[in-house]
Amino acid sequence: MIRSTFHAIETAKRSLFTQQAALQTTGHNVANANTTGYTRQVVNMAATKPMEALGMSKSTIPGQLGTGVEFSSITRIREGFLDAQFRNESKTHGSWSIQADTLQKLETIVNEPSDTGLRAVLDKFWKSWHDLSENPEDITARKLVRETAKAVTDAINQTARQLDDLSADITENIGVKANQINTSLETIANLNLQIQRIEGLGDNANDLRDQRDLLMDGLSKIINVTSVETTEGNYQVLMGGTALVEDGEFTPVTAEGLLASFAGGDLNGGEVHGMIISRDQYVANYQRQLDTLVNGLVNGDITVTLPAGTVLPDGTTLNNVTYSGTARTLTAPLTVTVQGFNGLHQLGYTMMDPPQAGGTFFVSKDGGPVTAGNLGLNQNILNDAGYIASSMRTTGTPETVVKGNKDLALLISQFSEMKIDFSSVATGAATAQGTVNDFFRSIVGQLGVEAEEANRQTTNAKIVVDQVESRRQSVSGVSLDEEMSNMVKFQHAYNAAARFMTTIDETLDRIINGMGTVGR
Repeated sequence: MIRSTFHAIETAKRSLFTQQAALQTTGHNVANANTTGYTRQVVNMAATKPMEALGMSKSTIPGQLGTGVEFSSITRIREGFLDAQFRNESKTHGSWSIQADTLQKLETIVNEPSDTGLRAVLDKFWKSWHDLSENPEDITARKLVRETAKAVTDAINQTARQLDDLSADITENIGVKANQINTSLETIANLNLQIQRIEGLGDNANDLRDQRDLLMDGLSKIINVTSVETTEGNYQVLMGGTALVEDGEFTPVTAEGLLASFAGGDLNGGEVHGMIISRDQYVANYQRQLDTLVNGLVNGDITVTLPAGTVLPDGTTLNNVTYSGTARTLTAPLTVTVQGFNGLHQLGYTMMDPPQAGGTFFVSKDGGPVTAGNLGLNQNILNDAGYIASSMRTTGTPETVVKGNKDLALLISQFSEMKIDFSSVATGAATAQGTVNDFFRSIVGQLGVEAEEANRQTTNAKIVVDQVESRRQSVSGVSLDEEMSNMVKFQHAYNAAARFMTTIDETLDRIINGMGTVGR
């Protein structure tokens, strides 16, 4: 039986190559310790196939002869379950974070409670009417009513514009996110092809897989996505039942397509989901409520008691009764239902003679139904504060206005305490019966509750995401302490293998050059 002379050298060589690969992989881990999305890699070592000692017949030496070590693969340490859990929680956090941000912006727009918000402007408006009731003929008091009324319309218009701008911004951002999604999908599809090509040759495309998983993590915060790995190593990316990536092909998304997916239930998480909810539920709801508030203020049914002695403008219809002639003068207090601030203003007289009934105080700038966006002040009043009605009495023949009468101004100064039937101007109004302040408080209160809930949900979702990420890093992250320990271990193994090869070399030198020299 003769053993291979160079068998031990081959064993040492295999050890050197394997330990060198382990050192290089350790260095790669250390270099990427702070690289986002990097997964630590390990060299999988295995003893090579042993062999029988060479001979003419089976060796009588017990056991087989070892042939050393080799590394079968370099693999990532990653747990798919934690990836799926992270992406599932990330979509929830993405949706709630957008909703919380939108509600925070809505709170800034509403700006209540504060000394500069809409409620403060309305309070100044009612106070100006109270001041006018104390001196109805004072031109300064009239101009103050006009200016505070302009402030009311400006404040409401500004709020409406801000809500419109916020809605438009969200719509634009949905389009931006669609482009971002398409970029990620295209890159994932390209990585599928690269990974398939590399792994088809028997290698592990670890770093490319890291890039693909990092893209999936980012995508999961924008929309709800899941991935299914095929036998070729490709990711099939799904949003609900919609396939977005198949092998090396991807299906581009559009803003309209995302809205359709939301309506169909495929889009149920992520930032885009939060944007759609924010725009179509939160912003749209507050736009509707603000329009209802304005329409109720201007045209909503209110019940008032007109004082005795009131002279109604000729042809006035109240409670289905039309007043004309001497019947226009009320001999006793009369409780009636009128259509909002405008209806009340039309019951009085301006400062003009012959007597002119007060016209519509608030108007629609574009001629359509009154909304927060088109609310304006009657042009006659803008031109001349004398068109503000404050008196409810006339006298003499020919008839003239009792300009010192303050009945209407006093009634309007109490308008803030009058209950408005908001259901008369909007179906399903949040507050069917209530004052302007009641309705506005309900808007502010609802906004506060929704913002608090969104913040709570965002905080909870962030905690869960961080917890899952921490668990994932404990499995896949690079520990410098562990890598330094491995480095020392592999270094010593490499040094030992090198020493072993040197020893075998010296042994062979003795055999080749030193043996057979006896007797020379």
